[in-house]
Amino acid sequence: MDLNNISPFIKTVYDVMPQLGFENITSTDIETVNKKITASGVMLTVGVVGELRGNIVYIMDKASSMKTASKMMMGMPVDTLDEMTKSAISELANMLTANSATTLSRMGRTVDISVPALIEGMDVDIALSNDEVYRSVVSVDDIFIEIYVALS
Repeated sequence: MDLNNISPFIKTVYDVMPQLGFENITSTDIETVNKKITASGVMLTVGVVGELRGNIVYIMDKASSMKTASKMMMGMPVDTLDEMTKSAISELANMLTANSATTLSRMGRTVDISVPALIEGMDVDIALSNDEVYRSVVSVDDIFIEIYVALS
């Protein structure tokens, strides 16, 4: 897998999150991980088709997802993972992935993305579509978002 296809998914966090009011953003190095992910909290999966095919998965714990949704909704208190909160978090996954797809397009790689699917639970197993999966953890105002990219 070409790391040039992965970096747009990390870079877009640095571009999009400040537009939503987030300030302090850092990320870990990109690492190769197993295609089977076990996670707890809120997981958002987005399919990618076109010249590149596969999945993008964003994972954060429940408290972080509520904090993120609150920030996205101009500070409105969020104390439960209700439909409005889920919609905000799903829109975030859509924004991040769509911006990454635009960057890939500028690099000459045409892709389309699916609507994000939100999964909530404890110890959920997700099997990504490709054997090569890359992961980075992004910290946004002390909210940790795991980003998994499985494209080929």
